Amino acid sequence: MSNNIILAKKYSTYLNEVYAQSACSAALESDSTLVREGGSAREIVIPSMTMDGMADYSRRTGFVKGNVNLTWNTVTFDYERGRLFEVDAMDDAETQGIAFGRLAGEFMRTKAIPELDAYRFASLAGAGLTPAAPVQITDGEEAVAAIRAGVTAMDERAVPYESRILFISNTVKGYIEDMDTTKSTAVMGRFEKVIEVPQNRFYTEIELNSGAGGSAGGYSPSEDAEEISFMIVHKPSVICFTKHAVTKVIPPEINPESDGWRYAYRCYGLCTVLPGKTGGVYTC
Repeated sequence: MSNNIILAKKYSTYLNEVYAQSACSAALESDSTLVREGGSAREIVIPSMTMDGMADYSRRTGFVKGNVNLTWNTVTFDYERGRLFEVDAMDDAETQGIAFGRLAGEFMRTKAIPELDAYRFASLAGAGLTPAAPVQITDGEEAVAAIRAGVTAMDERAVPYESRILFISNTVKGYIEDMDTTKSTAVMGRFEKVIEVPQNRFYTEIELNSGAGGSAGGYSPSEDAEEISFMIVHKPSVICFTKHAVTKVIPPEINPESDGWRYAYRCYGLCTVLPGKTGGVYTC
């Protein structure tokens, strides 16, 4: 039994390492201290503060009293996904442990993490700013101009310069790198981080396939989805919160239904723009 427990811990440590290296949207994960659980299992409430502005000061009566209001906005979790795999003990033994030993890492790297990224980017794309007119990016000059327009749109809404992250497709990043000019260096230097995103995770809308009836599940771009060239995110303007993420490894010895290894993964969370902060996300 002790060996089985050690094996399960080994898998869990490996999966954490894979997530940190592979997830493009990991930089958006919110600080859990800013969020408290709501009254329902499917909700959280997010603090929002408003206050009065400056007023005239009187040398006779002094200060004008102002009001401060702290309210809580309710947000509902909308991402709940999982999958269970089983590999017969003899199939695993006869492949020298590859059948099951590689399953968890490959699932996280090729299925779970790309889907979580795609879900997050699609969720934010529908809630923030977009260009006033359609933009086609076919070279570095157009890419730099489009990013500058996004930066300006956020500047005009007084979005803080700090904590801005540029998520950019590999293709568009390549256009900018090919320029190798002061102009391209200046625009890329405006961000706290620049993170390249594979195009197959970078859509304005996605469908989360149910996986029912033995289907492959996973995700796919929606019928009306468009490819995203880049997205600028002011991290404090969004909440990407994973309430529950669990990995289970069940060895054959305690599997009540078959002589097989079982691997299960479940993820439950949300990603959205905070109320009143749509200016903190720009999608092109």
